[in-house]
Amino acid sequence: MAKSVTRRSSGSTNQLATNRRARFDFEIKESFEAGLALVGTEVKSVRNGHVDIAEAYARFLNGELWLYNSNIGPYAPAGENHDPMRSRKLLLHRKELIRVQRALIETPRATVVPLRLYLKRGFIKVEVGVAVGKRKYDKRQTIKKRDADREMRRALRHASRN
Repeated sequence: MAKSVTRRSSGSTNQLATNRRARFDFEIKESFEAGLALVGTEVKSVRNGHVDIAEAYARFLNGELWLYNSNIGPYAPAGENHDPMRSRKLLLHRKELIRVQRALIETPRATVVPLRLYLKRGFIKVEVGVAVGKRKYDKRQTIKKRDADREMRRALRHASRN
């Protein structure tokens, strides 16, 4: 007799970490959802929120996409722990890997950066984006636009009070 497996609701996502700096430093061309190959203590540590992807990036190695420089802290109750800065394999379908490789080849100055880490139906997922680094003047434009939007919202809020 087969066991029935019940899962949490399919649409639920639980945010674990975000790379807020990525959207400021890079222009995201395309994004993908990838699984993350982790060991047991890493899963427990990520679920506890001991993860940092701010300085992380992804690179191809032997036809596979690997996440480098992500920091998953040690899980305190475990007797034997993992290396916090080890490289981790990103799990994508073959067609998605080809799309990412093609985007990196076709776009000059392109790189792959993690945008956020989240739980989806009990699995830890990473949203990675093919990104192009912004120049200094692009960042200035972003800051100007953000400040102008903030001023407009503030003016609207004050106008609605009067």
